[in-house]
Amino acid sequence: MAVYSTLAAVDLGSNSFHLQVARVVGDQIYPLDSLREPIRLGAGLNREKRLDEDSQSRALDCLKRFGERLRGFDPHGVRAVGTNTLRVAKNAAAFLKQAEAALGFPIEVVAGREEARLIYVGVSHSLPVSKEKRLVVDIGGGSTEFIIGRGLKPLRLESLYMGCVSYSLKYFPGGEITKSAMKQAELAARNELQTMVSSFAKGQWKDAVGSSGSARALSEILQLNGFSEAGITPDGLELLRSAMIKAGDVKQLDLAGLKSDRLPVLPGALAIMTAALTELGIESMVVASGSMRQGILYDLLGRFQHHDMRDITVSQFMQRYHVDSRQARRVANFALTLYRRFTAGAEASDAAAPHYIAWAAKLHEIGISVAYSGYHKHSAYIVQNADMPGFSKMEQWRLATLVLAHRRTLKKIFTHDVEVVDWRMVMGLRLAALIYRSRADIPLPQIDAKVNGHTLRLGMDREWLASNPLTVTALQEEIEEWAAAGFKLDIKSLRELEASLEVQAA
Repeated sequence: MAVYSTLAAVDLGSNSFHLQVARVVGDQIYPLDSLREPIRLGAGLNREKRLDEDSQSRALDCLKRFGERLRGFDPHGVRAVGTNTLRVAKNAAAFLKQAEAALGFPIEVVAGREEARLIYVGVSHSLPVSKEKRLVVDIGGGSTEFIIGRGLKPLRLESLYMGCVSYSLKYFPGGEITKSAMKQAELAARNELQTMVSSFAKGQWKDAVGSSGSARALSEILQLNGFSEAGITPDGLELLRSAMIKAGDVKQLDLAGLKSDRLPVLPGALAIMTAALTELGIESMVVASGSMRQGILYDLLGRFQHHDMRDITVSQFMQRYHVDSRQARRVANFALTLYRRFTAGAEASDAAAPHYIAWAAKLHEIGISVAYSGYHKHSAYIVQNADMPGFSKMEQWRLATLVLAHRRTLKKIFTHDVEVVDWRMVMGLRLAALIYRSRADIPLPQIDAKVNGHTLRLGMDREWLASNPLTVTALQEEIEEWAAAGFKLDIKSLRELEASLEVQAA
């Protein structure tokens, strides 16, 4: 695995876009440069949940500037992550194509709980070491994440669909603040919190920590205006609430520490924070300097130092779904061997492909816990829809496609406009699962491979084939399956064996 002295994280939040560049020293990350722009992407969502042209234009202009700063970076040393707005926008896929072109790097969209995990990783690295459980609250533009963790490890993760941008737009249109609107916003947030109060309320943790720009802005305003001696408190929020209602409009607020780019989203942030303190019994909250972008950097560093969260998640899924680990290992090792032979001499290779093949081999049978019939479909459904810490939504889609393709029909696998998985990855996994169908350590045939376009010519030991008639039948079906999908699998020794059997039968 390559070693990088400099890493970069791009956080495409619903309120602001952030770029963090840091240098790596051992297991630690030290900031070198940071950029932030208040794009308010979430404000560009219309009633049909589509991003409007103005918000897309602001975002793309920002990403071009970020791209200039990242010019010359190795692609493996940069990770860009999209959050809530890009999770819900119906035209996100089309926008992301333009966004990736502007930035010059791939953009991952992560699920809410994965966002929460990355937030906790960033926050925990910025706090003193403690054996006590902590509650972290992160109010974003479109969602709010809640995490209970100890040390560097998150224990409970939750993401709720409420944020400072969406709430400010809905309850305080145009910046107008009324007592009734504030009450409605607080009640709405408290109602959202009901689903998780029992698991996150006081008694489940010792210290409460706020992260994100909203928490920092609220804390600074409370302290600079004498509303709170330190941090965020219920009494301090009540004093700020009264001041905002009295002003009647965000443009009329005259408070120390209030920054112009925070004005439009301050009422929503206040309502959500007030609801969180009330429902979870938070008497005082400190604010951390760490955030999601630091979490992205540490998570990226972990991948290079063989502490990849995705490997941990796959291992946990194997235990949860009682996977036959010996069979998974057999299939994984042989599939990887075959893939390397299929791609030997290729001009370009996918560095991530071996990881996906290994993960898919370990997870391809998890659906058996649901039902054996059609288990590959159950496996793929779980992989695509479950919360899988460390994986982005696109990574889960790619992995689920590979898992689905490991057996039965191939017709629907290669019909996408964008190739989700390389057919050589699928071929390796299918042949490995087919040959190890006996679920035993068997002598493997010598296999030679030659790839030309969508044609794979395999050389297999004829004597081995003759002694494994069940595998011969499966290979014949496999040849037909690939042909129906527009590929050619040619096994000369199999053709010769069939011909000799026909002669003997005559």
